[in-house]
Amino acid sequence: MLSLIVFLPLLAAAVLAAVPAIGPAAARWAWVVVSVVELLLVGVLWAGYEDPGPNGLAFEEQVPWIPGVSSSYHVGVDGLSLPLLAMTAVVFLACAVYALRDADRPRVQAALFLFLQGVSLGVFVAADLILFFVFFDLSIVGMYFVIAGWGHGSAARSALKFFLYTFLGSLALLLGFIGLYVAAAPHTFDIPELVAAAPLAGDPLTGGLVLAAILVGLAVKTPTVPFHTWLPPAHTDAPAIGSAVLAGVLLKMGTYGFVRIAMPILPEAWRAWAWVIVAVGVVSVLYGAFVALAQTDLKRMIAYTSVNHMGYIVLALGAAGVLAEDAAQARSVAVTGAVVQMVSHGLITAALFLLAGVMQDRAGSYDMGSYGGLAAPAPRYAALFAVGAFASLGLPGFSGFIAEFQIFAGSVAVAPVTAVALLGILVTAALFLRALQRVFTGPAAGHTPGFEDLRAQELWSAGPLLALSLLIGVLPRVLLEVIEPASAALVSLVGR
Repeated sequence: MLSLIVFLPLLAAAVLAAVPAIGPAAARWAWVVVSVVELLLVGVLWAGYEDPGPNGLAFEEQVPWIPGVSSSYHVGVDGLSLPLLAMTAVVFLACAVYALRDADRPRVQAALFLFLQGVSLGVFVAADLILFFVFFDLSIVGMYFVIAGWGHGSAARSALKFFLYTFLGSLALLLGFIGLYVAAAPHTFDIPELVAAAPLAGDPLTGGLVLAAILVGLAVKTPTVPFHTWLPPAHTDAPAIGSAVLAGVLLKMGTYGFVRIAMPILPEAWRAWAWVIVAVGVVSVLYGAFVALAQTDLKRMIAYTSVNHMGYIVLALGAAGVLAEDAAQARSVAVTGAVVQMVSHGLITAALFLLAGVMQDRAGSYDMGSYGGLAAPAPRYAALFAVGAFASLGLPGFSGFIAEFQIFAGSVAVAPVTAVALLGILVTAALFLRALQRVFTGPAAGHTPGFEDLRAQELWSAGPLLALSLLIGVLPRVLLEVIEPASAALVSLVGR
């Protein structure tokens, strides 16, 4: 089942790329159909999922691949990866719907996004370090061509900066993976075997160096301060659907690598670095929020809120490595909140980037000062953007509140100093309310006259993402009952 989920979009991408006779409409609808099938397959997976227990994987498949280095095609899911698998399928379907009217090389675009979908899903099911790295690197290549091929402004420069930064990070990641392979006895790249062996336990120097390499590689992709500088230009110049996938899916590969690889395989080093990781998380939260507040470009503002929101995740995962008496439950809550935040940020920020793309489509500008009173000609657009803004700032009733409440409840219990990051929520509220006032209220100005309200494909792409955020906020148990056992198992591994 997992192999079908990963390779179906890759096969569809190959067919679309190899058959020029496929027309524009057929290519666009093929992308939508494949994405619907993917979502249904993930739904079947979710319905049949049973917690595999500590260090176990459900729906596991393993086939020898590179036997000389003990690397295999090994895939599986647990409570940490299944929610991200579902979120990925939802975000790509939303992008496929949004692009239904896109007339710019639709066949090539559909093929590229289906390729990106397949490799993204591959990252979240990989149970072998080399397989993880292959999918991880291919996602960088796919996004480079998305930004360079369909972006605007300084797209070529932004795409190059994105590629060089993230590819350099992936080289550091590969170096860390080789370090784990060399330290393991017997040598292996298999993630469950490495988790069980904890190969660098008792060697703090080597363990710290290997963890540093892995952290740098994943931090660039996340991104955290100071590795974030590629993100704002990449988002600003990418097409709307490219920004939605970049923020909604690709950024999660970094934080997912923390919980899948760094924390369980290098528990001793993670505990030793915990306060550094907490500090990086707090700085990212505050820096991202304050810099976003200073922006006049709507898309750039949303990009900096991603630095802020990903900082919450890093903060919580760092706190999970701070050992304190009778704090296992609190640490588990922090990890659960971090995984919920990955899903929540993916849904909400993808929706916000799709809605920001409407401005580019209508007027060719993201400058908030070029609009005003937009709620009058575009009430549906104003309403949906307001919902996205309130969801992003963590208003109760949305998934962001569930995530942030758990992050701070768990983190403050083991590291009270993390309470300073609560200021980031206040600043985020201020920046979104300011954006709503500048763009949607007051007298009509600039590009507002004649601004067309949301079209059907725009409404039915961003709308369901925000509806899912609302559903999680009201009925979080469906998601939490999958994540919580895996979070408890991860905390147990980190504390051994």
